Amino acid sequence: MPERLRNHQGEERRVGVEIELSGLGYDELVEHVARLLKGSPELESRYVSRLETDAGTFTIELDSDPVKDLDLADERLPESIRELGTHAMDVIDFAAERIVPLEIVGPPLPFSRLGLIEELVDELRELGAEGSREAIYFAFGLQLNPELPDLEPATIVTYLQAFAALYDWLKSRHQIDISRKFTTYIEPWSSRYTDMLMAEDYAPDQASLMKDYLNFNPTRNKALDLLPLFAHLDSELLHDYVDDPRIKSRPTLHYRLPDCDIDNPRWHFSTVWNDWVVLEQIANHPEHLKELRELFREAQTFSFRNLTRSWRDTTEQWLKQRGYV
Repeated sequence: MPERLRNHQGEERRVGVEIELSGLGYDELVEHVARLLKGSPELESRYVSRLETDAGTFTIELDSDPVKDLDLADERLPESIRELGTHAMDVIDFAAERIVPLEIVGPPLPFSRLGLIEELVDELRELGAEGSREAIYFAFGLQLNPELPDLEPATIVTYLQAFAALYDWLKSRHQIDISRKFTTYIEPWSSRYTDMLMAEDYAPDQASLMKDYLNFNPTRNKALDLLPLFAHLDSELLHDYVDDPRIKSRPTLHYRLPDCDIDNPRWHFSTVWNDWVVLEQIANHPEHLKELRELFREAQTFSFRNLTRSWRDTTEQWLKQRGYV
């Protein structure tokens, strides 16, 4: 666990978890998750179910809007289309459940309850769930939405700087599958933005922080997506740069980088979470963050050492020296 376990209101910090997977049919997945979490599922539409549990409301859905929103029972449709559609849906179901990921979207969970996700992931593996490695067209992720300890610009900047410094290391740790490398879902931030962020004297106010980021990264498709946070901080300013109805306002970061490698017996939810905690610890140790930023800036200069040693290797060595790994 990170050291800062409470937010600025004194409440335990929370994190939302999103798990993309395949290998199980939709109804089968809903049944298993309901049993494992001791919840009561309620079907909202063809491919969206809500599951009430003592930890909050989980959503299980097919991650494809055109399919999950189909409603062939709508009496406004001509009867001939409804009858034809009933047979066609068997084909659609078969294809959708093998190509489009099924997704489990958890409620904001207190950090102390994350063991629930660890157990769920391990149980689903035993039941046949599959992740990114199973096929070239699978690009499944495990996403974290960790609540920040507070929303002061200086605090946010420390998390962004820690992530920029650790990006190469995190990417190598998560062993990004080739299926996701071919997508645009987890792009790094603009290098010009990162240079600005890591400058020694970078200390923006909230508006400047948002504008600096959005000038270079006006998209959700980043390994660490800040748009939900910016929607929470100042939705009007965000809309000057990005107008996307998929952006949900919340006081969290949106960490999209990790694969969901659920069928790998050596991979666990804690594999991803514990690496995130390394970032948390560095962000909250000013002297270590300052040292790592200095190393990062040095690594951007032209030298024989930098030509023969990668920033990832430098990061790994520094983390070991400081006792983070």
